[in-house]
Amino acid sequence: MPDRRPSPNAFSYNAAISACEKGGHWPHALSILSSMPDLRIALDQISYNAAISACEKGGQWQLALGLLSTMRGSTVITGAISYSAAISACEKGGQWQLALNLLRIMPDMRVVPDEISYSAAISACEKVGQWQLALNLLNTTLDALPASKRHQLQCCH
Repeated sequence: MPDRRPSPNAFSYNAAISACEKGGHWPHALSILSSMPDLRIALDQISYNAAISACEKGGQWQLALGLLSTMRGSTVITGAISYSAAISACEKGGQWQLALNLLRIMPDMRVVPDEISYSAAISACEKVGQWQLALNLLNTTLDALPASKRHQLQCCH
């Protein structure tokens, strides 16, 4: 009788990487990610983002930055989620200057920073007492909001 189990695909591998990320098992997440090409399973944005997030949760900012760099050098498109996870990894590692640099280069990489990107960078500044930079980032975030949302926030003050 033939084996009727479904063959693993990117979806199942990405789910496994995400499970490792949520469970705090970044080494397993990276092991799964690195096995995918050998199995002819293409790495995609979800694969990288989940692995970067696993490194972020494990306090492995260097590995997170390495994955982001590898991602940029591949055909996989980086996005705000990729950068935000890397910024958060830098924040958790006390690397506020790297976090700010990632935020700064996002537009050059054709990636629009979102609220999560700014929030992670603000948190990185806050953790090391860079309150003036945090306030500047907050103002930049507010300036980037659509006029209707900005008006709502101004009404609250």
